[in-house]
Amino acid sequence: MATYKEIFGTNIEVLASDPANPVTGQVWYNSTDNVVKGQVFIAAAWATGGNMNTSRGQLSSAGTQTAALAGGGDLVSPPPPTRATALTESYNGSTWTEVSDLNTARRRVAGTGTQTAAIAFGGFIPPSTGATETWNGSTWTSVSSLNAVKSSIAGSGSQTSALAFGGTFPVTDTAESWNGSAWTTVNALNTERYGNAGTGASNTDALCFGGADLTDTSQVNTESWNGTSWTEVGSLNQSVYGGGAAGEVSTSVLGFGGASNPPFVALSKNEQWNGTSWTELADMTTARFGLGGTGTTSSAIAFGGSSPTTNATEEWTGATNTALTFTDS
Repeated sequence: MATYKEIFGTNIEVLASDPANPVTGQVWYNSTDNVVKGQVFIAAAWATGGNMNTSRGQLSSAGTQTAALAGGGDLVSPPPPTRATALTESYNGSTWTEVSDLNTARRRVAGTGTQTAAIAFGGFIPPSTGATETWNGSTWTSVSSLNAVKSSIAGSGSQTSALAFGGTFPVTDTAESWNGSAWTTVNALNTERYGNAGTGASNTDALCFGGADLTDTSQVNTESWNGTSWTEVGSLNQSVYGGGAAGEVSTSVLGFGGASNPPFVALSKNEQWNGTSWTELADMTTARFGLGGTGTTSSAIAFGGSSPTTNATEEWTGATNTALTFTDS
């Protein structure tokens, strides 16, 4: 077996402090802390988080992995129209807590923003609605509605600079921009779709991917929004609709879960967008569609979903290189 010196060309260094830029596999002795340390690669993975209080799918999402917000959704078990809920829950990184309800109960609703400054829009009561509400950390307030009633839409941005795109009924390619007080119709997507996912920084930066067409066939299409127009970019590896999304900007996005059709299959697949192409990464533990998702490509959260309806939460940690202390245990 090769020795450390044979591999790296030097003995283990004795240092008073950790090196500024260690490489993967490098080992050193920290003489100040009296410990042996090494730079280790940790693969990206999903881990189990705290369960939601109420199982549901097709809900809105906002926030980060340690400060998330979920609103509305589809309870599935009661018969229509009572299956739509107004329940809202807040996540602190380990536990979900019920907070003030939406003013309008709905499922297939979109949302974006932060845990203390979110916006929820559209959805299905029934019928479909353009209702929009903003969240201030304690209560929801009804504000100006979308120009077109729609559900199963995607959203991106913040409470004061958001974008809504795609949706149904009927299947649409329309998009609307929110400036903090009103919605304005902007240039449409290139491909009509509902159940599409999306995320981005503002109403001038968004990514739309997946969805289903009028025949309920899941899509791989991806489009990027620059504030003026949508551009077709690299396709997903797996066709999907009803998936979750995370990412603070349109050039660094995580897409997970959802379903493919036909035949209908709930998915656990996870893909990352780098601004040019999608790459398949570690799958989720629980296959589901209509789930909530938020966060970044290095620290994301997935919650709720259907097929069957679940309250499961999973937390994503991207691949890292980190310094670890070696022990004899």
